[in-house]
Amino acid sequence: MATKHRNLSTFESPIPSAAGMKFGIVVAEWNPQVTGALLEGAVRTLRNNGCEEQDIIIKQVPGTFELTLGAQFLAQYTDVDAVIVLGCVIQGETRHFDFVCQGVTQGVTQLMITWNMPISFGVLTTENLQQALDRAGGRYGNKGDEAAVAAIQMVAMQIDMSKEEETDDRKEIN
Repeated sequence: MATKHRNLSTFESPIPSAAGMKFGIVVAEWNPQVTGALLEGAVRTLRNNGCEEQDIIIKQVPGTFELTLGAQFLAQYTDVDAVIVLGCVIQGETRHFDFVCQGVTQGVTQLMITWNMPISFGVLTTENLQQALDRAGGRYGNKGDEAAVAAIQMVAMQIDMSKEEETDDRKEIN
């Protein structure tokens, strides 16, 4: 569903508690007016859902293309449960937009599979700055909120699945 038909900061299903969860956030410095707002939304959402401030690690990278490696560094060198990537790519006059968007999307997907870790995708890909601002705390809500909620939900799912696996293992022993 297109963003213009839904608010990125409104959620229909209940959000699990983020208490006891640790999150890494990697945010692109490029388009700081937008990425700063995405970061504010993500942190606010994590905190409002029970995540302690000390359980949020924030790192910056130069641009959206570098988000994948930044996320890998957080996965590899910290003990976070999930990573949230935040960036913004605005269509320009060249095909650079296409290459950056495709690269970061494929990179983050591969990273999730390789590290078996939730990595939430909070990257805006818009035609102009106004569309980005509309989705970074503007009239369509904040993609940072949505990315944080997705990360919380995926960590909760992973915790639930690991509990089910432990229960199944105990049944096999008996």
